[in-house]
Amino acid sequence: MSGDDWQLVAWVAIGASVLMTALWLVQRARSDATLVDAGWTAGLGAAAVVYAAFTPGAATSRRVLVAAMVVLWAARLLAHLVRDRMGSGVEDGRYAKLRVTWGAGAQPRFFALFQVQALLVAALSIPYLAALRAPAGAFGAAEVAAIALWLTSIAGETIADRQLAAFRANGANRGRTCRSGLWRWSRHPNYFFEWLHWFAWVPLAWGGPAWAFALAGPLVMLLLLLFVTGDPPSEARALETRGED
Repeated sequence: MSGDDWQLVAWVAIGASVLMTALWLVQRARSDATLVDAGWTAGLGAAAVVYAAFTPGAATSRRVLVAAMVVLWAARLLAHLVRDRMGSGVEDGRYAKLRVTWGAGAQPRFFALFQVQALLVAALSIPYLAALRAPAGAFGAAEVAAIALWLTSIAGETIADRQLAAFRANGANRGRTCRSGLWRWSRHPNYFFEWLHWFAWVPLAWGGPAWAFALAGPLVMLLLLLFVTGDPPSEARALETRGED
């Protein structure tokens, strides 16, 4: 990656920090931190557009492909977050628990949490730059593999989200754990397909000078899902609300 590339990453980090600061202020007024997830998603979508517009030397076809893949991924995830998490008017259980645990000192810690999300936007956007730096010739195997991974992950995550939403909408399932559809095979199929999505950037970046940076996407996302924002709080919340089930 060149100095120009790192300068773009720095601008994305600054922009994400400003966005997250604004969202933190909204959170402070509403006592609801759920919107941090929407901010993270929107930030990545915006980062891809910035990179597609300003990365020097990138082929037009590659600019369009990268921007389209990220924006469509972000739009789907944002729609899901707004409809199924933010639309209820109730703070996500993970953040509600943090608010109680942190007590009077919650706001400085929430500010730090929002800023960490801004840094993650910058870090996880680097695979987009790696893909833009790869040579873009005729539409070939790398592009086919990337789009196949992307479509599979988007479809799988959409199906998993809809299956869980339908399960929760049935009042008879209150206090029960979803075991139908994809949820029969995995505790968190939505997380699995979200992780799979990040592999799409590896073949797109292959052959370019920065291809190794594309591996940061699946690696960082795996660590987050397994040890930070994914499984640990979700499993803890599930034990609190559904007990032995």
